[in-house]
Amino acid sequence: MTQKPTACLALADGTIFYGVGFGATGETVAELCFNTAMTGYQEIMTDPSYAGQVVTFTFPHIGNTGVTPEDDETADPVAEGMVVKWDPTEPSNWRMTQNLTSWLESRNRIGMGGIDTRRLTRAIRQQGAPHVALAHDPEGNFDIAALVQKARDFAGLEGLDLAKEVTCAQSYSWNETRWAWPDGFGTQTEPRHKVVAIDFGAKRNILRCLASAGCDVTVLPATATAEDVLALNPDGVFLSNGPGDPAATGEYAVPMIKGVLGADIPVFGICLGHQMLALALGAKTIKMNHGHHGANHPVKDKETGKVEITSMNHGFTVDAQTLPAGVIETHVSLFDGSNCGIKVADRPVFSVQYHPEASPGPQDSYYLFERFAAAMDA
Repeated sequence: MTQKPTACLALADGTIFYGVGFGATGETVAELCFNTAMTGYQEIMTDPSYAGQVVTFTFPHIGNTGVTPEDDETADPVAEGMVVKWDPTEPSNWRMTQNLTSWLESRNRIGMGGIDTRRLTRAIRQQGAPHVALAHDPEGNFDIAALVQKARDFAGLEGLDLAKEVTCAQSYSWNETRWAWPDGFGTQTEPRHKVVAIDFGAKRNILRCLASAGCDVTVLPATATAEDVLALNPDGVFLSNGPGDPAATGEYAVPMIKGVLGADIPVFGICLGHQMLALALGAKTIKMNHGHHGANHPVKDKETGKVEITSMNHGFTVDAQTLPAGVIETHVSLFDGSNCGIKVADRPVFSVQYHPEASPGPQDSYYLFERFAAAMDA
C-alpha cells in the first residue's frame, strides 16, 4: 500500500509536487529559492533575509543534527517553509535540544520531504525563482486548483519592503561575542569603538563579530534617520543584511545613509546593507534570475587576487555597470561575475554582498570586520 501524500507544493505554472509533510500544518504562499549549503539549516531558516521565501535544500540530509537555541540568528524562523529530499530522521548531536520537526511545528513553519529536489532546483534555475503555495494536511486533502491560483496571485518580492517587518521594534545594546570552544559565547568588556548598527534584518552572528572586533554596538530599527544615528555620536555605522527589494527599503534608508556619509565616518555594509549603500552612492540594483543562496560561493577580491569561499543569500544584486565615478568594485562572484563588493575611493566606506559572519571558509572573510575596526582606529 502506498502512503497518501500529506504535503503539496504548487508552482504558479501549474507544476505540482507531492510529498510528506512535517512541522506545522496549513498553507503558505511565497517565492521559492534553493540553498546549496550542507550545514546550517537552522541558521538559514532563522535568517531574516529569507522573509517571503520557501527554501529548497539541495543537500538531502536536513535535520540530522537537530536544533539548538544557540544557533538561532533571530528569535523565530523567518523563512516561510522548507522543502527537502528525505524526511528528517532521528537527530544526533550533543548540542541539540529539540528535533527539527517539533521545532518547526512549535514555530508554525511548514516542512515538506520526499520529493525530487534536483528536479525542483532545475525548475528554479530555468524559470527563475517561482511563486509557490506550500500545503501540509495530515489527511492529504488538497484543492490543487486553489493552490495554483494562490501561487499565481502572490505579488512577488520585487517592489516589496520587508525590512520593516523583520527589524527590531526599538533600539538595544549588544556585547555578546563569537562562540568559541569550550566556553560558548563571550562578552565584550573593553570595547574600543562605538558602532551604530542599522537593523534591516540583522543576523545575531554579525553583531557578535562586531563585538569580537572591539565594538560597543547599539542597534537601531531600519526606519532610523540620519539624525537618530548621528545623535549617538558613533565612531562607525554598520548597515545590516535583510529581505526584500533594496529599492523599496531604500525609499527611507537611502536618505539616512546619505546623511551618514555626509558626516565622514567609517561605514560598512553587508548584503542588503551593501545594496542600499550602492543606491545611496548613485548605483542601481536589479532582481536576479534565481539569486545566490549557499555556503560555497567563490568570490575574488580584485585588489589582492585572493579567492574567498563565502556564504551568500540574495535575490537582488548591485548592477556594476551603474557604479558612479569614485566608487570601486572590489569583489566579484566567480560563478557569474556579478558584483560582490564596493568601496569609496579614499574614504573608509565599503560593503560586500556576501556574509562574512557565516564563516564558511571558515575565516576567509573575517578580515572585513577587522578592516572596519582599523578604519575607526584611524
